[in-house]
Amino acid sequence: MSQATFGDDEELFGEAANEMRADVESSLEDGWAALPDADDVWETDADNVLGVLNGLNSALDAGDAEEHLRDAKKWFTMGQRADAFEDADDLEAEIGNLEDAIADITEAGEQVGELTSTIPALRGTLEDAGPDTDADADADTADEAEDAADEAEEGEEEEAEADADADEDESDEDEE
Repeated sequence: MSQATFGDDEELFGEAANEMRADVESSLEDGWAALPDADDVWETDADNVLGVLNGLNSALDAGDAEEHLRDAKKWFTMGQRADAFEDADDLEAEIGNLEDAIADITEAGEQVGELTSTIPALRGTLEDAGPDTDADADADTADEAEDAADEAEEGEEEEAEADADADEDESDEDEE
């Protein structure tokens, strides 16, 4: 191999190393851009807790950030193994930061998902717990009044039957 050819290879290698670094940086930039916007996670216009949780759960989606992180790690690993980067500490730190952000978002999404399924059951438990409220007392009073009316009606029917039986017995005695 001639000296001129080796010089060209070094230039090509340097060019490839720069492209690899640019690919890693581009993938990291795309990964950060794919994360949810801070305002989407913080602000809400829901009317109740369940609406807030559902909105938050939707907002806590890392989207394509994981795929962009994978691409960045792939090109970073390739560049490190080829010893193509003069200084890769900044890229390695940014990859770690993006990984941490994605992990935090994923964990928060799981916690919100658990709350989303727990809160409606808790509401039902709280609605059913405790002393009777005025509405429950009114409903109980109405039920008791209805039961009393039913009993009174049954009593009147029994009394009417007894009177009828007594009248029948009197008419049987008169005939004798």
